[in-house]
Amino acid sequence: MLRFFSSVWENFKEYIVLVILLIISLVTMSINQKPAARKIRSIAFGSFAAFTSVISDVVNIGGLKSENASLRKLNAELMLQVNELRKYGIENAELKGLLGLKDTTKLPLIAGTVVSKSLSRSQGTFTLNIGSRQGVKPGMPVIDDLGLVGIVNSTSGDFSIVRTLKNLDLKLTVQDERSQVQGIMKWNGTDLVMIDIPKTYDIEPGDRIETSQLSSIVNIPIPVGTVIGLSKVETGIFNEVRIYPFVDFIKTEHIFVIAIVESKIEDGEQLNFYKRNHLSEINK
Repeated sequence: MLRFFSSVWENFKEYIVLVILLIISLVTMSINQKPAARKIRSIAFGSFAAFTSVISDVVNIGGLKSENASLRKLNAELMLQVNELRKYGIENAELKGLLGLKDTTKLPLIAGTVVSKSLSRSQGTFTLNIGSRQGVKPGMPVIDDLGLVGIVNSTSGDFSIVRTLKNLDLKLTVQDERSQVQGIMKWNGTDLVMIDIPKTYDIEPGDRIETSQLSSIVNIPIPVGTVIGLSKVETGIFNEVRIYPFVDFIKTEHIFVIAIVESKIEDGEQLNFYKRNHLSEINK
């Protein structure tokens, strides 16, 4: 043990003496009450405090930068999760509406999803992930839980093309739910309108419009929209009735195809929803 201390002393005696002297100096300065000693002591302590403050700030800045980066990453991850949860919530509400619709109707429905959309000013079309293999045929109505989306125009094995209500080539016979006024509805590139409605007919803003039983395409009542205004034709005796559709075509994702083609409703009445000349009404 003595040999060890002797070796330490021989190797580090200068440093040991320096440390001892520094300790003695600090102790002496701390107990010395003379003005000069107090001044030196305050300067020394102030310099030491400033030095430690700078070192602490440098260390803290590095730590804060790292912490801020972690928090920003966490916020981004939480934002994505919240957005995904909101999407799931909206989709859940939509699916609940569709399930409710399927539970309350006796019409045969084929569930599907919109896989692509073409929402141009004149040719609004949807592509569905269901086709002839699932029983979809041209002329079948397409709905969601809010109302009529459009009519199936063509099919392949697993896909279908739907002409939405916002398509210039689609014309349907519709009626005012309250007054039973009939008319032809079409898309004019800007609005959904009923055309050539006599000014004496009883149609008012707020009335609900639905498909008519006189239609050769959709002769079951399906909600279409509400009347938002009448454009008077000054040179004639007719009005153009503007309709706001129930369906939000931008948000629509999940749909049902009403699979009625020369089929029977539960009461046994034969209803021909798919006639060979149905294209005559689509292409008017």
